[in-house]
Amino acid sequence: MVMARPSSCTESYDPRFERLVLFNAELELLAEGFRWLEGPVWFGDHDCLLFNDIPSNRTLRWSERHGVTTFREPSDFANGQTRDRQGRLISCHHRTRCVSRREHDGSVTILVSQANGRRLNAPNDVVVKSDGSIWFSDPLYGLLNDYEGGRQPSEQGPALYRLNPGSGEVTVVASDFDGPNGLAFSPDERLLYVAESGAAGAAEPRQHLRVFEVGDDGRSLSGGEHFHTIHPGWADGFRVDEHGNLWCGAADGVHCIAADGTVIGKVL
Repeated sequence: MVMARPSSCTESYDPRFERLVLFNAELELLAEGFRWLEGPVWFGDHDCLLFNDIPSNRTLRWSERHGVTTFREPSDFANGQTRDRQGRLISCHHRTRCVSRREHDGSVTILVSQANGRRLNAPNDVVVKSDGSIWFSDPLYGLLNDYEGGRQPSEQGPALYRLNPGSGEVTVVASDFDGPNGLAFSPDERLLYVAESGAAGAAEPRQHLRVFEVGDDGRSLSGGEHFHTIHPGWADGFRVDEHGNLWCGAADGVHCIAADGTVIGKVL
């Protein structure tokens, strides 16, 4: 039941949501004409947003002053991306099946392209923990058609990985997924939320988020229980705010999900 409308583009189902939305918050169309957008990451020190148009094989940049410009082309069909603790851009790539880092001088370092002696599938989304470790999902989606980067054979099953960028060590932290997708840590990093989007082409795609407990070593996971079912649509990328709420895209907008698993509001 809708309790209130904090603004014309939002619905509130819980008083906790109303405190998060300004009374005059509105949706504003910044740009259009793209094919399929992924991986938005804000660069506050440059006052711009980077994002990927996967089928166009481009990373684009939006700023209020200059509008949309091309940041990187080709992007090797980049998908999810984030910043590390030094402010560098970390990107997942479908075509080259790797995770890369853009250095401050503009050069690009390939951080990982293999695990257990076999090529990764198509890294999808990524998050950096406070210790500098890089955690990323590796489903099969980007290998299955030319629209997302090119058909290629898979060499291993879908999994969730942790990378130590200092040593180059890459480890599987969870492999019981059909299609791991977006991921994000809780503010205290004791929990890791992961979207399970299911196997591509499945008659009934998965629509839920799972939650794992991070071990005291900061490197291992346990649990993985069902946390929340997205409806309508399914979960893809998402982020967690300072209060522990998850902001997750769905078919009807962005859902704000509290740490107890309930939807407290939506941006329509």
